[in-house]
Amino acid sequence: MTARYRAIEVGGCLAASVEARADGTVILRSTTPLGEYPRRLTDCLEHWAQAAPQRTFVAKRSGGGAWREISYREMREQARAVAAALVARGLSAQRPIVILSENDLEHLTLALGALYAGVPYAPISPAYSLLSRDFGRLRHILGKLTPGLVFAASPAYGAAIAATVPEDVEVVLASGTLPSRPVTPFSALLAGGDTAALEAAHARVGPETIAKFLFTSGSTKLPKGVINTHRMLCSNQQMLRQCLPFLASEPPVLVDWLPWNHTFGGNHNVGIVLYNGGTLYIDEGKPTPQGIGETLRNLREIAPTIYFNVPKGFEEIAAAMERDEVLRRSLFSRVKAFFFAGAGLSQAVWDQLDRLAERTIGERIRMLTGLGMTETAPSAMFALRPDIAAGHVGLPCPGVEAKLVPSGEKTEVRFRGPNVMPGYWREPQLTAEAFDEEGFYKTGDAVRWVDAADPQRGLLFDGRVAEDFKLSTGTFVSVGPLRARIVTAGAPYLQDAVIAAPDRDEIGVLLFPRLEECRQLAGLSPQATPREVLSAPPVRAFFQALVDRLWREGTGSSNRVARALLLEQPPSIDKGEITDKGSINQRAVLTHRAALVDALYRGDADADLLLLPQRGG
Repeated sequence: MTARYRAIEVGGCLAASVEARADGTVILRSTTPLGEYPRRLTDCLEHWAQAAPQRTFVAKRSGGGAWREISYREMREQARAVAAALVARGLSAQRPIVILSENDLEHLTLALGALYAGVPYAPISPAYSLLSRDFGRLRHILGKLTPGLVFAASPAYGAAIAATVPEDVEVVLASGTLPSRPVTPFSALLAGGDTAALEAAHARVGPETIAKFLFTSGSTKLPKGVINTHRMLCSNQQMLRQCLPFLASEPPVLVDWLPWNHTFGGNHNVGIVLYNGGTLYIDEGKPTPQGIGETLRNLREIAPTIYFNVPKGFEEIAAAMERDEVLRRSLFSRVKAFFFAGAGLSQAVWDQLDRLAERTIGERIRMLTGLGMTETAPSAMFALRPDIAAGHVGLPCPGVEAKLVPSGEKTEVRFRGPNVMPGYWREPQLTAEAFDEEGFYKTGDAVRWVDAADPQRGLLFDGRVAEDFKLSTGTFVSVGPLRARIVTAGAPYLQDAVIAAPDRDEIGVLLFPRLEECRQLAGLSPQATPREVLSAPPVRAFFQALVDRLWREGTGSSNRVARALLLEQPPSIDKGEITDKGSINQRAVLTHRAALVDALYRGDADADLLLLPQRGG
């Protein structure tokens, strides 16, 4: 029986022309041309302030209670007032704005004001200020940017500001003061400035004007500042509208937590709302056992028309819906599509969402995904066919050219188009290295055909080219698919897995457990130490069975796990091992935990944490 899905209109990247070259390179182009798009992102705010002035643009709970809403007209007025104040300060690309704090109404107002004024801004991961111990990444970023103004929501950012922000840089807070330096209240920016000077500055803003800097999470190197222009942002939103036409047919409503210092939340999702006249409800929840409660509360109250999350978020929500009918009926009531990015969604969670939807509304909700990155603003490919499954990334968006380049035993995908960055800020060498001789951005991502005999079925994600390695036997190890298999098999007690290591005889794995879930499995109190949790018999038995299964199901040395080590210490954001979206950086973990890898292969790792498969049978 064919599954029934809620009807939505998709297009734009369902077909592609295929140019095969003699050297094995393949060029893919959407058969749909890219339509016209605005010169400046703020043109969208101008349009909706006229077309739907009273419609709520953005809302956030005030003090955890009622929603505080800002309409399109109100946001235009506030953003222009802030823009005038910024123009009066003489800020520029050489002295941009840095935003340290999380998603909130003042953050968005300041960002839009900066766009009006033609002053680049840089939203920075709050974790670099609030979780970091040495502020090393924040210090590096501020040194690269040389900001003229730094904004934060509250004095909670005071320690980071004191440690990294020069005394001559203006600090603006949404509320509160700092004991060690003068602070400008955000309300002072709302007082505005010279309107004529603002109009002159705004007239100079065009497609190539820098809108923002977004910093990569970094691996063994420090974060890089990706230049985002108005052309990139506007063209990418037009690509999205053509691929997902239903966004324009009804103003989209989003309930979204994804951080604005990342391209998924800050460019993709905020952009969808602004470009299509929708409403954004800022979700203060997180996809963790502790944070998911606020997200569930919001989803019971606000029914989105499209819902975005990372795979862990969908996993938590699906588990909650099994026992929460109010949540199910609210979420499924008008959502047209689900969309995930940031990591691979397990097929088990995908199937669970399908089953819950059929039970609640009698039909499934389409799950959409694609391939994108900070350097492409972010969307470059979408998988929109009805038959997509976990791992699919689809075909190029209108206006994007995808270049498939053989790289050893892998195929790297590269992109060229109006959504691709001009380069990294103040990094000419890294910029030159990022592009090939034809101007294609070299992503480092590997892909392969869903069906080589039918290119129109699109591409599958095949891991990172640089993550893959060879064993000492010369056998090639494809890290991405192996890691995905391990994480799926380890649910719900495994957070992530890191595959080791080049030039060894066999595959070893470092395992990041979900300590809270493992603590519950063991029946231990919250005061139990990580060592006590991981050495508890039920936890040990689960991971031993996992390693036994991975050994048994392996078909050869390239995908058979021969040893594993449970990690007591969670991934470090200071060392670049994890982003604030929860994505693990394989290379950084292997670099900073090289001693543990050596112990794993010597066999003298801690006996409570070392796991060796039962190789018989």
